[in-house]
Amino acid sequence: MLPLRFPRLWLGLGWLAITLAIIVCLVPSSQLPQPPSLSDKSEHFICYLLLSCWFAGIYPRTRYWVIGIGLLVMGILIEFAQGAMGLGRQADVNDVFANGTGIVAGLLLCWWFLGGWAQRLESLVGSRVTGTQKP
Repeated sequence: MLPLRFPRLWLGLGWLAITLAIIVCLVPSSQLPQPPSLSDKSEHFICYLLLSCWFAGIYPRTRYWVIGIGLLVMGILIEFAQGAMGLGRQADVNDVFANGTGIVAGLLLCWWFLGGWAQRLESLVGSRVTGTQKP
């Protein structure tokens, strides 16, 4: 993990997001509010893009491959669970493709620009609280 002032907070919020994603993916779709005109594949892409950006923002680049594989395995296992549960959800290989595309997009965004966002945010908030400016 990157050197952060609040590592447990960032990691805890990330795991909370993963838990919520798993719950939303396994609850019968009839019990979920429907987002305004987003396709199912767009939802998968956005969810995994955000999850990969979150974790890539608190871990160094050398761990991006672990983040990517972990999220991809999570998405595959969710699809298997959806197919096995019989609660109005279906396994779909295209969902796995959308998840993977979101993961790659998120990790690339972090590689080029967003990586370490948590450190920058902590630095920005810390300088505002203490009244100091970083050069």
